[in-house]
Amino acid sequence: MAVVYSDSEISILVAERKRLPQDWRVRLRLRPKLGHEERELECEGESGSDFKVILRQGIVNRLDFSAILGVYIPQSNRLFRLRRYNGRSHEHTNGIEGETFYGYHIHFATERYQEIGAREDAYAEITERYDDLEGALQCLFDDAGFDIPPDPQLRMKLC
Repeated sequence: MAVVYSDSEISILVAERKRLPQDWRVRLRLRPKLGHEERELECEGESGSDFKVILRQGIVNRLDFSAILGVYIPQSNRLFRLRRYNGRSHEHTNGIEGETFYGYHIHFATERYQEIGAREDAYAEITERYDDLEGALQCLFDDAGFDIPPDPQLRMKLC
């Protein structure tokens, strides 16, 4: 499989400023879908890239969740997964490194996993930065250059 994005291109895409719409909270409110809850939100980066945030959470096992950031590959409808913040619901193995772990973990798109024909975000690192889907989404926003619009309701609560 050909490499779609190099590591430096991936870093640029992750760092690209992304504008969330004012109603992003409503648009990311989970809805039932075949044994889990899911929601998606598309947004544009300041350099013109088209991004998608996907949230998924198991209905039975609330630790089975993902907060995903993808970018649409230009001139295609294919979504390239840049980051994936997963819950503590399964064991993960990094194939190249041969390391296995169980816990909350963050997947990173890498050039080397693309080169061997694996999923672009097959590499992951264990984390203690979050322990639920909301925390995972906040980490994604923090890590990936999201501009979160001010929340007038939040300001009202603080007064």
